[in-house]
Amino acid sequence: MYQNIGFRLARVPRLWRAIIDHRLAPLGLTQTRWVTLYHLWRLGDGQAQCDLARAIGVEAPSLVRTLDQLSEQGLIERRPCDQDRRTKRIYLTREATPLLERIDEVVTQARAEMLAGLADEDVKRLDALLAHIEENGLAIQARESDG
Repeated sequence: MYQNIGFRLARVPRLWRAIIDHRLAPLGLTQTRWVTLYHLWRLGDGQAQCDLARAIGVEAPSLVRTLDQLSEQGLIERRPCDQDRRTKRIYLTREATPLLERIDEVVTQARAEMLAGLADEDVKRLDALLAHIEENGLAIQARESDG
């Protein structure tokens, strides 16, 4: 009974992103770009590159190329940090706002469709269960990286 849980936990996020990717393709956004923009928007302007990378779940060096591309598109700006000149903080530009609003519409619609048929209580319970599984995974990861 439980042997399929891991496969489902891996498959559902891929499916979720594939649906959103397909819907955002006409805007010329790759998954890495829209995910980066969306996280920055949700976290708020002025995120350090390393914090943004951690929130997205990638290594900081992997994020640099995406940030370069978003900067070239005029969607973000990198500014030096006042406290640590080695750290760059990321800010969204005004040009990013309409694009982010469209991304949010697409994500909201996809979420509604993917969760269709589930009661609000079910969604809350699902969120709590996934948070618990994530916490367990992070604890395991921390133990294994320390050992």
